[in-house]
Amino acid sequence: MAIPLIQKLRISRYIYRQKAAGRSRFPLVLMLEPLYRCNLACAGCGKISWPEEVLDRRLSVAQCLAAAEECGAPVVSIAGGESLIHDDLPQIVAGLTAQKRFVYLCTNGILLKRKLAAYRPSPYLTFSIHLDGFRELHDRIVGKDGVFDTAVRAMQLLKNRGFRFTINCTVFNGVSAVQAGEFFDFVMHLGAEGITVSPGYDYPGAPQKGIFLKRPESKQLFREVFRLGRRRKWRFNHSRFFIDFLSGKRVYDCAPWSTVTRNIFGWQRPCYLFADGYAASFRALMEETAWERYGPGNNPQCEHCMLHSGFEGTAVMDMMTHPVQALAGYLKPPG
Repeated sequence: MAIPLIQKLRISRYIYRQKAAGRSRFPLVLMLEPLYRCNLACAGCGKISWPEEVLDRRLSVAQCLAAAEECGAPVVSIAGGESLIHDDLPQIVAGLTAQKRFVYLCTNGILLKRKLAAYRPSPYLTFSIHLDGFRELHDRIVGKDGVFDTAVRAMQLLKNRGFRFTINCTVFNGVSAVQAGEFFDFVMHLGAEGITVSPGYDYPGAPQKGIFLKRPESKQLFREVFRLGRRRKWRFNHSRFFIDFLSGKRVYDCAPWSTVTRNIFGWQRPCYLFADGYAASFRALMEETAWERYGPGNNPQCEHCMLHSGFEGTAVMDMMTHPVQALAGYLKPPG
C-alpha cells in the first residue's frame, strides 16, 4: 500500500483517541469543496450543472481552516470543481498543512504548470491527479481532447520538482481487467506514489447514466484486476481491507460519517456525492443526521455504491480491530 508510515501512525493514534473518548462516529477524512466551478464537463460529475451564481461562490480561507478544526479529521481532500481555480488555494493548503493535516489536492492537471510555483513540497501535501484511463478513454470521460497528455505532463512536472502525487481513478462500465491493469502499470511507471480507485457511483447529479457499474459487476471486475496484479508492483492509496472489499472478499456497511463534506452550502448529508440536505455545523451534521437511512440495503440510491468515501472508513476500523489479519494482508499481494 502507498500510504506513508507517518500518515498511518497519525491516523491510528487519532482513532485510538476517538475510541478512548467513547465516540463511535468520527471522521477520518474531510472532503473540502471550496468551489464547484470547473474547466471540464466530466461524464460522471454534475457539479458544473449548477447556475452561474452558485459556480461563482467560494469558501474563504478562514472557512476552510475552521472546517478542518471543527471536524478534526487528520486527512483533508480538497476537491471541487477544479480546486486550482480557487485564487486562495495556496493559503488554504498552507494553513491546513500548518495544522499538520495530510492534504490531498485534487486536480485535473490543466492549470498545474501555471499554478505550481505557489506550492512547496511537503510530507503533508499530495497532489491527486484525476486520470481514469489511457488517452482515448480519459479524454472521452472528461469531454475534452488533450487532457490526458496535459495530466501526464503535470505528473512529470510534479516528479521533477519533488512533489508527492497519486492518481485518482474512477472505473466505469466497459473497462476490462486487462485495460485497467495496463493503466495501473503505466501510472506506476510515471512515479505515482499510489492509486486511489473506485467504481463510479451513479449518484443523482451524474449527467450520464449508462456508464456506471452495478455492484456485482464491480466485484467481478476488481477480482479479475487484482488477480492480474499478483506479480505486478501496484501501490494503492487504500487499506488492504478496502481492496478486499472491492473484490467481494469482505462485506462492509457504509460509514458516510467517516468522510464528511464541507462545501459552499454547508456540511453536506450524507456524503460528497449524495446530497440529502445540509447542516450549519459539524456538530449538527453528526448529531442530527439519521445515518441509519444510508448505505446499501437502507437507501435505494446507495445500492450499487462501493466508493471509498463510504467504505474505506469501515475497512480501516476493521483493520484496527483485527491487526494480525491486517498485517498478514500487507505481506501478500491482492488477488
